[in-house]
Amino acid sequence: MACYSIHWKKSAVKELQKLAKQVIPDIVDAVYALADMPLPSGSKKLHGSLQTYRIRKGDYRIIYSIEHDVLVIEVIKVGHRKDIYQHFNP
Repeated sequence: MACYSIHWKKSAVKELQKLAKQVIPDIVDAVYALADMPLPSGSKKLHGSLQTYRIRKGDYRIIYSIEHDVLVIEVIKVGHRKDIYQHFNP
């Protein structure tokens, strides 16, 4: 299986930087693990979207899209589960 490349939206990087310092390494590790397995156990496809998924990391959620034809994963949004879906429209 080919390895996907990871791209971060600028807004996702800013959201990541605002999180507690102790959870950032776990989230970054989870994102880079997607390069080898873009649909890990526990990933869910978001309703209303063709290629947008989310994974859970504790109380935090990572929303990302997969472009299988060019082997790219784009991290769209990172945040706490209570806030992540409020302003998100796939």
